[in-house]
Amino acid sequence: MADKPIEEVNKSVTASERIAQLEEELAREKASHAEDVRILTVQIKEALEEIARLKSMLNNNSNNTSLPPSTDRSGKEKSANRYNGRAKSEKKAGGQAGHRGKTLTKAEVAEKLASGQYKHEVIEIGERRDGPYVTKYELDLEITPVIREIRIYADMDETLRLPERYYSDVTYGDMVKALALHLYGIGVMSNDRIAGFLNEASGVDFGLSEGSVYGFCTQFAWKAEATVESLAQEQEKESVLCTDATCTTTNGKRSYIRCVSSEAAVIFYAMESKAIAALKKIDLLANYQGILMHDHETALYHFGQGHAECNVHILRYLRKNMEDTGNEWSESMIALLTEMNGARKALIAAGKDSFEAEEIHKYKEMYAKTIEEGREQNRKTAYQHAKRREAALLNRLDKYAENHLLFLHRFDVPFDDNMSERDLRKAKNRQKMAGGFRKPSGLDMYCKIMTVLETAKRKHAGIMDSIKKIFSGSPAVFQTV
Repeated sequence: MADKPIEEVNKSVTASERIAQLEEELAREKASHAEDVRILTVQIKEALEEIARLKSMLNNNSNNTSLPPSTDRSGKEKSANRYNGRAKSEKKAGGQAGHRGKTLTKAEVAEKLASGQYKHEVIEIGERRDGPYVTKYELDLEITPVIREIRIYADMDETLRLPERYYSDVTYGDMVKALALHLYGIGVMSNDRIAGFLNEASGVDFGLSEGSVYGFCTQFAWKAEATVESLAQEQEKESVLCTDATCTTTNGKRSYIRCVSSEAAVIFYAMESKAIAALKKIDLLANYQGILMHDHETALYHFGQGHAECNVHILRYLRKNMEDTGNEWSESMIALLTEMNGARKALIAAGKDSFEAEEIHKYKEMYAKTIEEGREQNRKTAYQHAKRREAALLNRLDKYAENHLLFLHRFDVPFDDNMSERDLRKAKNRQKMAGGFRKPSGLDMYCKIMTVLETAKRKHAGIMDSIKKIFSGSPAVFQTV
């Protein structure tokens, strides 16, 4: 049947029915728009969350996270203090008033000449006369290659006993080896550059090769084992040890260098991982009964008898939280921790060895109150990613409060773990130069070499003498110079 004309359909629908139809269509359309608004609201909220998260990641740097300064993005001018977070002072650059210079005087040079340790040459400028003259001094070095002919005679029973170091017909002396080790460890030079430098410095065809330098290093590491073991036994007696680890690569795979530091020594260890099983292989940690300072490595809580947490890392995380959330409690906690550290330094400078009990109680109450304020402000934090990270930071500050504030009770416990971080910078410099290590034995060799060299520096001992002592077959004594 043919459709009815429009006029007939319209005649069959009453006005009230048409209004009802329009209201129903409007309700459906309104519900559809409401759902669209709901979906768009969720999407906008998720987009804002993602924007905030990405913005937070882009703002990460060495000043507000544990990232190294080398990862800081360029594009902005960086002052020297941008890397270490130090506050700018009003002092002028350079030596301050009252600072003693280190320029050599004529009297000091005269003492050096009298010691007989210096070769004395006289150079005359102008025609020599009986009249007065002015004396100036010039300190220099002369590098003269020496060939020592070693004659080894047979015993009475005509047995020829060769010392181990003379098994080869031609070898290099301890001074050459010591220079090579110094350039390898302290100078952070590659083996080929060390060989090239010493060949050039000799002024003749010295014949030193890259392989020779590597041989010096492996020989030294093997002979240094007794010294490293002796240092570890000394470290076990320390009341507080700082420790940290940095990643490197060995044959393209991730590995680690851990240092265990004190004011008296530093020992470097090659490690495959930072897990508890790997840490147990370090006898020093397994036997240690003192306090370990570290940056919240929870695996280390299985070692030692006490633990202190690095507060410099906490200051960075607080700074980052303040940037992400704008909550004031972070700034209050930074000010509080800084005040505590400043007060402790003032007491140490005054010869005191502890706070009064009331002072410690006051600081702990302020610490707890700041955490309470942080939890209250955290409930109002807008973005979920920042809210979760802030809550985690508050939980850490609360749970490990005694570890973060241990420096208040014991002045031998440092405020931070900067000592071990400074010690590990040498390893990062090596990694930047070489890129990594080819095999585990090379990493272990490097750790033993750096243990001896850096400990000699720490003890203000003669580095070259310490190296030569080990090459001669004796543990380093680290005689102070």
